[in-house]
Amino acid sequence: MNVVTLQIGNSDDKLTQNLWHHFVGETSTAINTLALRVHFFGGPNNWEPWQNAAWVFEIGDNAPALKRRLQEIREAYRQDSVAWTEGETLFV
Repeated sequence: MNVVTLQIGNSDDKLTQNLWHHFVGETSTAINTLALRVHFFGGPNNWEPWQNAAWVFEIGDNAPALKRRLQEIREAYRQDSVAWTEGETLFV
């Protein structure tokens, strides 16, 4: 199975709390719609000085569509990047 770790952040404080809320929400909706299965979603404690979020999910043929959607979301929220790490999961 191919598994993706996706990471987003707001360490440059470009986004207000409200915009961050919408950025995370739209990202989560895209992942939940196009991924085969989501294994993890989380972020730091809410009192930490930085905002970030991460997902771990299985992806199949929808990978190109999800990447396109994530790019649209990233651009809409003026973010420079979204980190996508993809690989094959091996059980040892």
